[in-house]
Amino acid sequence: MMRAVAAAAGMLILAGCGGAQRAAGGVPVSGSPASTSPAVPYSLYTHCGIGWTRIHGRWYRASPPLSDGSGNPPQGWGNPYQQGTIRMISSTEAEFADSAGHHVRFILQPDATAPAQVCA
Repeated sequence: MMRAVAAAAGMLILAGCGGAQRAAGGVPVSGSPASTSPAVPYSLYTHCGIGWTRIHGRWYRASPPLSDGSGNPPQGWGNPYQQGTIRMISSTEAEFADSAGHHVRFILQPDATAPAQVCA
């Protein structure tokens, strides 16, 4: 049953700054990227600021990256996670949104094999 829920949830895997991204139920979901998808619940890893995420095994960069200037999420964001939703808006872009009004667009970095910066 968990696999069916994960499949219906949009087939996304997200990871950032060394933390795994998971659907709200705590179950990682996987599959092939779609050009667009419905928004699915996510806990976005924000501990290092909002800079990178991994979707379908490919790295995406926040556009623009967000932080407080000291490697933390900006004021008003949860730390180490922010609850919200993510959806693919094209084959190379995804968008995270939450009930606080935060929106972050992530752009595919096709040659990236890891985030450009990993925090401690």
